[in-house]
Amino acid sequence: MTPVLADSVRLADDGVHVLDRRTFPFERTWVRCTSVEEVARAVEDMVTQSSGPYFAALWGMVLAAREASDLDPAAARAHLDAAGERLIRTRATNNHLRKAVAAVLGAVDAAGPVSGAELEAAALTGARAGDERYRSRSRALGTHAASLLDDGARVLTHCWADLYLVETVAAAQRDGKRLRFLCTETRPYLQGARLTAETLAEMGVETTLITDGMGASVMSSGDVDVLLTAADRVTMDGHVVNKVGTLGLAVAASAFGLPFLALVQAPDRLAPTAADVPIEHRSGDEVLHTLGQRTASERVRGLYPAFDVTPPRFVTSVVTDRGVFAPHGLAHYPFTERTARP
Repeated sequence: MTPVLADSVRLADDGVHVLDRRTFPFERTWVRCTSVEEVARAVEDMVTQSSGPYFAALWGMVLAAREASDLDPAAARAHLDAAGERLIRTRATNNHLRKAVAAVLGAVDAAGPVSGAELEAAALTGARAGDERYRSRSRALGTHAASLLDDGARVLTHCWADLYLVETVAAAQRDGKRLRFLCTETRPYLQGARLTAETLAEMGVETTLITDGMGASVMSSGDVDVLLTAADRVTMDGHVVNKVGTLGLAVAASAFGLPFLALVQAPDRLAPTAADVPIEHRSGDEVLHTLGQRTASERVRGLYPAFDVTPPRFVTSVVTDRGVFAPHGLAHYPFTERTARP
């Protein structure tokens, strides 16, 4: 059975429906977006995150094609460009949105100058292809990751690795391996507690929740065999950009002799170094609240860099759809026309 969060952004006749991850699993509320702007705001407001914005951008671009149905081909294409730029701006660090927009625009351009129903059909073709490509590459990545995990492995993870984690667990289960997970709760949105832990439990995996500050302690006590996280982006020189807190766990794993596996479909050829990746800083007010409840007084300020950068010396392996690479060996990743799209 497909976990709930593996299919949480859907296109319908009346718009794009997005499962609100801010309240999952306590509530299963779908937010309906009827325009590109509403999709963009849903991404910015964290209605969806991790791989969710990728799928939201795919289907949001189909909405853009619908919005442009009465325009001539040149004006319609300009409208799609503007819609794509708006979606890409919603999250600066993760490059999934850029890839989703490129998938749809590529299909529209391949169809030639089109408008009306033909424009929507071309956008839909691109979005469906982008959806399947992301899922198939995640399956391949999961197979490679599962091959590195021993039966009975105790895996520490941080934040919500989405389809990467789902496909890794599914591959391990197909191989007859039983994994045990420890999940950090992942402040300030508690993605680890609400999303990761719930999905692992849904898949029948033994799951234990810890607070964000316990990672080094559980490693030192021998309760962890491997640190495994997603990566929002990996640079060509092996820096891993992921949810803030990953760096601290990676340093602790190195100190205690544990491997750190970072999961990403492919390194980013447009990011040769960490300096080429913008780090999103969200409102510090988000740190002062948990699930809508303020946790510090009005006299306190918050700081929230949403991502951090782990240097390659703390990374054991980068697991991609094309296999496992040392962080300093990513120049050998076999880019093709399929994987090299921006």
